[in-house]
Amino acid sequence: MVALTAVIFAVLGGFYLGVHYAVTGSAGHSGTRRLTQPAVRASARPGPSRPEPSSSHRAGRAGDYAIVTTRYTFTEHSAKAGTRILRVTVRSPGIAAGNAAAAADEKFPLIAFAPGFRQCATSYRDLLRQWASAGYVVAAVDFPLTNCHVAAPDESDLSHQPADMAFVIQRLLRLSHRSGDRLTGLVAANRVAVAGHSDGGDTVAAMAAASCCRYRELRAVIVLAGAEWPPLPGKWFAAPAPPMLYVQGTADTWNPPAASLQLYQADTTGVRYYLQLFGANHFAPYEGGSEPEPVVEQVTLDFLDRYLAGHSGAPGVMRRAARNPGVSELVSGGRLP
Repeated sequence: MVALTAVIFAVLGGFYLGVHYAVTGSAGHSGTRRLTQPAVRASARPGPSRPEPSSSHRAGRAGDYAIVTTRYTFTEHSAKAGTRILRVTVRSPGIAAGNAAAAADEKFPLIAFAPGFRQCATSYRDLLRQWASAGYVVAAVDFPLTNCHVAAPDESDLSHQPADMAFVIQRLLRLSHRSGDRLTGLVAANRVAVAGHSDGGDTVAAMAAASCCRYRELRAVIVLAGAEWPPLPGKWFAAPAPPMLYVQGTADTWNPPAASLQLYQADTTGVRYYLQLFGANHFAPYEGGSEPEPVVEQVTLDFLDRYLAGHSGAPGVMRRAARNPGVSELVSGGRLP
């Protein structure tokens, strides 16, 4: 009975944390993409309590760490968007393979992930698990009006999603700095990245490069089949952007390659890469484990290791991982594929 009570307390106290915090959003109007691929509902998996780490982490390889999954519910109060309920699935590194004490002494970089329209965190579980198992805290946000469980989603709500992502990042950093949470002492506050797919790619691109929505503390950004979202106000790439990786399938009919290329070519302020996936559609490279998802997994990890975790030599590693004739090609610095 004591053990059962402890589990119930962990679910109610640890996974669903309501938070009140004021942020502002941007007004928008209806977009055009309508994605209908179903997603699987997530289930809670409690993880062990962790001691407070003390040092910065250098990320490793996929599979180096066991994964602890924690779920939070944050309540955001926005002057323009009203009250917003943000459900967040956090996958964090647990015990290091072959070294039960290693993870206790480390802080890990944070990646906040934005799903696409009518998608949920579970849609990308294979890719996100790989990132977490390599030594990253990965937090995927289910947006209130566009997630896979909403009967009548409103794509125009994308205009509020950059503020949602910034809000979630701040809440997770606060949890890492307080005692008694599964994230206590786990997150390296100076190593934050965002990644997103489709409308989520639009969201994180805006956080990196749109004057309306920039989140200045970002160290790296991954845009998976994303584009500029026209309703967002202000200028794009008017200030230096963090290192960015754009990933795009050539057979994507939801977000055509021209949209990703427009972002990549407009991004002249900093380091940028473009991973082209030959014959790939809008979903397969990011959801599931079949080709070319393993290429996306490895190239994105190499990118994160270099620009988020601070490893040296990763650009060459990225190019080797992407050099797959007929499958993928990586270019950089504005050079076209």
